[in-house]
Amino acid sequence: MAESTVTTNDNVKICDKFVATFEFLGRKWNGLIIESLLNNGTMRFKDLSQTVQRCSDRVLVERLKELEANGIVERRTYDDSALIEYALTEKGESMRNMMQVVHDWSDEWSDAQDCESQDA
Repeated sequence: MAESTVTTNDNVKICDKFVATFEFLGRKWNGLIIESLLNNGTMRFKDLSQTVQRCSDRVLVERLKELEANGIVERRTYDDSALIEYALTEKGESMRNMMQVVHDWSDEWSDAQDCESQDA
């Protein structure tokens, strides 16, 4: 079966898988949620909400459901507790190197304020 492509002009074709991946990763807050879980490990909703500060709780719930549906995040519940935690799956953890490349690029090219100076 031939690989499906999206035509962007007469000469360039972009694979549907690539387009879908960038649409998913480019959705507002997905990258920051993944980054938070990569840095902090398993987290409760309130902790994620404090880490991804400008994301409303409603949108955070929506994004976590999408990440779970895509096999990136696992929602953990416990029978003897109301505790709910979120953790990256193996698929989510596999994004670690890619996220480091984004950090490296940002360090070199971003004009945004340096993280250390934000904490001061």
